[in-house]
Amino acid sequence: MRIVAGSAKGRALAGPKATSKHIRPTADRVRETIFNVLGQWLEGQKVLDLYAGTGALGLESVSRGATRAVLVDSDREALSLCRTNTETLDFGARVDILAQPVERALEVLGRRGDRFELIFADPPYAARVVETVLEGIARNKVLAPGGMVVVEHDKREAAPESHEGFERVDQRRFGDTLVSLFRIP
Repeated sequence: MRIVAGSAKGRALAGPKATSKHIRPTADRVRETIFNVLGQWLEGQKVLDLYAGTGALGLESVSRGATRAVLVDSDREALSLCRTNTETLDFGARVDILAQPVERALEVLGRRGDRFELIFADPPYAARVVETVLEGIARNKVLAPGGMVVVEHDKREAAPESHEGFERVDQRRFGDTLVSLFRIP
């Protein structure tokens, strides 16, 4: 795994152990397509990476100009990878890591008044939580006006056309993976 573009383009990211059952990193080509759809550069944006795993989506965002990324995960190996990759890229001043379940992190961020222009969610496929994630984002008001939510999920989990005020504006398939993009109109 590597950073695809931006200030850290080509830099390697540490990945999970081969025996890891909890971390499924977003493939470089999927990440590249996501950012092509979103627009290559994220100058000045704040990004939230839920179920961060290796932190690749949030760190790619920082490489592409995001001013801040918050990486959220509760898995011990994932948190270690997020810290290692953040330090390796020297992004520590622009990245916060929250070691909490996603539901709790959304509550904390909402209470603090944090708002993000871009939110990634890449939950474990077996969790089947696309709608739950959208509900948590809406309930805690962490999406900035005009912001986008990108959810990576299993092709067998249908993402709704609309939910909790969100409208699906795009969807791409990569083998067994679907990437669904949502906005609040």
